[in-house]
Formats: sequence, structure tokens, C-alpha cells
Amino acid sequence: MAVQKRFSLVKPTLDTPFYIDFEWWSRTERNWRVHLTSYLSPEHQTILEEQEHETFDTVDPETGEVTQVEALQYLLMSHYARQDTFLSESSSLVETIFRLFLSNGNKPLTPKEIGERLHRPPETILRTLSGRRVYRGLRPYRGND
Repeated sequence: MAVQKRFSLVKPTLDTPFYIDFEWWSRTERNWRVHLTSYLSPEHQTILEEQEHETFDTVDPETGEVTQVEALQYLLMSHYARQDTFLSESSSLVETIFRLFLSNGNKPLTPKEIGERLHRPPETILRTLSGRRVYRGLRPYRGND
């Protein structure tokens, strides 16, 4: 039986940045690509099958840094994340936070910043993200990830 290593001994605060840890998905044998593909329309799923191994350049508007992302991430960030319904208030808090990180290119955000953008109490966000259970890879950002 494998023992899972604790992520951190430091309790997160309202100023602790979080992000989607895609490595968590692979460590826990979950396929994030399957989950993300479920957001796409059937038409885009077909297109993605043809372009799945392509990468696209994205530019951080604040730093000018250019990074390459897979076609799936690019399609979600450039098209779906810009739809008014992508950050629906009717979705669960975890789902909405996950989608927020997809829409901002997975840039780390604190519970305070998440709360401002989603109009939700930062304390509730912190309790949700800092519990013993990890939801959808939403983890504290350690700066070297």
C-alpha cells in the first residue's frame, strides 16, 4: 500500500495562492484531458481529435511571457472561457473555481482574488480549497510548480 505524502504542513490563508495542479491528475490516475474534453461541443471534440497534438502560443498580457499550450487548453481558454455562461453561478463552487483557473490560463490566485472575481466569500473558498480533500487538482501554489 502506497503512502501518500502530505502536500504541506503550512495551513493556507486568505493570501495563499492556488492553481490547478495538473500533476495531481496524473498522480491520482485521473485523466484531466477527458474531463476538459467534456466541456467541448461535439463539433469541437471532432476538430480536437484532428489537432490534438498541436500546440499554440499564448502571451501573458501582464508580463509578455510566451508559453505553449496544447490544443485542448487553447480552445478552452480562447473560446469557451470567453463565453458568458462559462463561469455560471449555478455551477458548484469547485466547478466555478476550476473554470476560473482555466479562463485565466491557470495563473495562481488567492481566495481573496477568487472571491472578488466570483462574488463569493473568500472564507468559504479557503475552507473548500484547504480541506483534507483535493478537488480537481486545486492546490496551493508553491512558486516552483
